[in-house]
Amino acid sequence: MKVLVAGGTGFIGTNLCTELAERGHEVTALSRNPDRNGLPDDVDLAMGDVSAFDSIESAVAGHDAVVNLVALSPLFKPSDENAHERVHLGGTENLVRAAEEHGVDRFLQLSALGADPDGPTDYIRAKGKAEDVVTDSSLEWTIVRPSIVFGDGGEFVDFTKQLTTPYVTGLPGGGETRFQPIWVGDLVSMLADAIEEDDHVGEIYELGGPQVVTLADATELVYEAEGKDVTIVPVPMALTKLGLAAVDAVPFVPFGTDQARSLEFDNTVTDNDVTAFGVTVDDLRTFGSYLGLPHAD
Repeated sequence: MKVLVAGGTGFIGTNLCTELAERGHEVTALSRNPDRNGLPDDVDLAMGDVSAFDSIESAVAGHDAVVNLVALSPLFKPSDENAHERVHLGGTENLVRAAEEHGVDRFLQLSALGADPDGPTDYIRAKGKAEDVVTDSSLEWTIVRPSIVFGDGGEFVDFTKQLTTPYVTGLPGGGETRFQPIWVGDLVSMLADAIEEDDHVGEIYELGGPQVVTLADATELVYEAEGKDVTIVPVPMALTKLGLAAVDAVPFVPFGTDQARSLEFDNTVTDNDVTAFGVTVDDLRTFGSYLGLPHAD
């Protein structure tokens, strides 16, 4: 199968391209700034910006499947207030249009837990609108909504460390927001199955890891892995949002009010659909073991 992976040089993308190439597929990684770092030699590179249709149309042509991994982080403030709509919605519209026009059969959309056109954050709303574009298309689509993805090159550990300090740290709402982090190696195996197997066409899957951890739990695990203790001081959510609103327009501050709102709801699955891919939660890698803390399994 010839597979185009949009966002193929990113964190999840390099792992998925590697998985697909190892399974014998002809893989092309599409990126605004193609970089072979971390990719197998037999993966081709293509340059294109999903928010500009003309720049990606020729790359889509000739492929059997398209995977849309292009995304802005929900954890960090984007460069401009329209970025989520432009990248998540506009980018999906362009990829779907190109796929339909060039006879692509299979389309895999990496979405997000809670994706909803009427959701509470710009990220969640744009992801929800993008899902509607995919489900309204004529393609053989599959949508995957993972919780936070962790692994080498991922941002969850960096986010936790940027938001906190060792020894004593404040956390919005005491860090009670719940996540269900899934290891990138486990995720990409399921994504590859979703591309290959007809049973996954027309399905929307929510995928999470084997454990639910709060932001406070994650903070303690991250610093424990570095041999440091941390005491968490609860910061009222209203005060957090007020403080971030004051610096929303400051470009070098990585968080804003939208990121504060994202900490007001959990990032966990209702039913973990990993079983649709022939695995159980007990087969999945935990966040603690990834950090080198087997006792945290």
